[in-house]
Amino acid sequence: MTTVRVNSTDNVVSFETDALVVGVHPGEDGPRLAPGAEGLDDALNGKLAATLGAIGVKGRPGEVAKVPTFGALAAPLLVVVGLGDAPGSDADYDPETLRRAAGSAVRALAGTARVALALPSADASRVGALALGGLLGAYSFTKYRTNGEQPAPVDELTLLSGAEGAQAAVERAVTVSESVSLVRDLVNTPPSDLWPARFAEIAEETGAAAGLSVEVLDETALKEGGYGGIVAVGQGSANPPRLVRLAYSHPEAAKTVAFVGKGITFDSGGLSLKPSASMDWMKSDMGGAGAVFGALVAIAKLGLKVNAVGYLCLAENMPSGTAQRPSDVFTSFAGKTVEVLDTDAEGRLVLIDGIARAAQDSPDVIVDIATLTGAQIVALGWRTAGVMSNDDALRAEVVEVAGEQGEGAWGMPLPEELRKGLDSPVADIANLHPERWGGMLTAAIFLREFVPDGVRWAHIDMAGPAFNKGEAHGYTPKGGTGAITRTLLGLAERYAG
Repeated sequence: MTTVRVNSTDNVVSFETDALVVGVHPGEDGPRLAPGAEGLDDALNGKLAATLGAIGVKGRPGEVAKVPTFGALAAPLLVVVGLGDAPGSDADYDPETLRRAAGSAVRALAGTARVALALPSADASRVGALALGGLLGAYSFTKYRTNGEQPAPVDELTLLSGAEGAQAAVERAVTVSESVSLVRDLVNTPPSDLWPARFAEIAEETGAAAGLSVEVLDETALKEGGYGGIVAVGQGSANPPRLVRLAYSHPEAAKTVAFVGKGITFDSGGLSLKPSASMDWMKSDMGGAGAVFGALVAIAKLGLKVNAVGYLCLAENMPSGTAQRPSDVFTSFAGKTVEVLDTDAEGRLVLIDGIARAAQDSPDVIVDIATLTGAQIVALGWRTAGVMSNDDALRAEVVEVAGEQGEGAWGMPLPEELRKGLDSPVADIANLHPERWGGMLTAAIFLREFVPDGVRWAHIDMAGPAFNKGEAHGYTPKGGTGAITRTLLGLAERYAG
């Protein structure tokens, strides 16, 4: 695991490390150094800008270049990372720009023992952004590798900053990065090693260690308790479903937040079987439950002045002789009956039980998080989650917090004309709209039907952001991303006041 520390030196030229990271901006005469790199150009005989220009460095965001120092610096390797256009002042650097820059640099330095970041850090918030970006960029998932070809992550990360409160900001960043890495590990774990009961065991062990109270309902308790949606989805698998309730309370808390996560540990589509090309990454279909779990662990470790409950709605969606069938009807925990038209629209079926149960905790808000629809990817792409709500102010708040955390999100409507398409001739509601258009919106409208009157609720569809099928970028690796964990933590911090 990468360790991180702060050093207040302002002499980056003589700081001993294996690689020194500095920022650059585009300039009229070539890239120019960002704050934090004072003295470097003089130490390199004024030739740094010309050297960077010669190798094609422009200073664009995400650019990373390595330059040997040939003894001119104490560090044998100088690494420059692009920051884009310079802001008006040192205190105006966007935290997400710094997070991504630090992540890109540290990721590019895998295999390097010691790395120092001499990037803009005018205050503690920027120091925290750099620390978090660097730690997330250092993440790797090597549990199943045996050939040893994957370079080890950076061993020691030092932030060169004299900002007041830097150490506390770094400590918070460590806690947050640990939770995000926990979620990434869970998403990356193959379903052969992460079935519902095993996920519940991990939640019990890790949650209790963090100071959470944990309650697990097994398949018998779920049937007896009337959790018809979770039972229906899980009944086709040899691995029965679970519902995990995580709770954290603070004696000075004035608000309660409830998070509900979709936890389909593998989604074959059930009898409405997915094509194989859509199935190979369905180990990530528990990313919503993972985000809830990671956020609750961080909330407890940080000791936020808020009450928080999290529900992990865990099931494996498999085809078998005991699986639910298209046209089956079940009774949900809320008491409403649901006709199942498509067993691959299963995430919403486990969520409605979790939402109805969370309402019994009398929270100020309920937020559910799910890798719910392919329509989200069609509408918003792989990096931007959709946010829908029964409350305009809450929707705006979730989008705003996600933006602050660097997690892309966009507010979406709930058009009332789409509700009629969910009518069923035999039950209170059907789980699928007959038309493919607006699938992300109709899924949210379905969920809304199970939110009690007067309860403020928001839904985050992160089907794309939860799993990066493309190349790594910034602090985001291939595979599990840990998306929305930080957004939920940010919401909890807001409600902690």
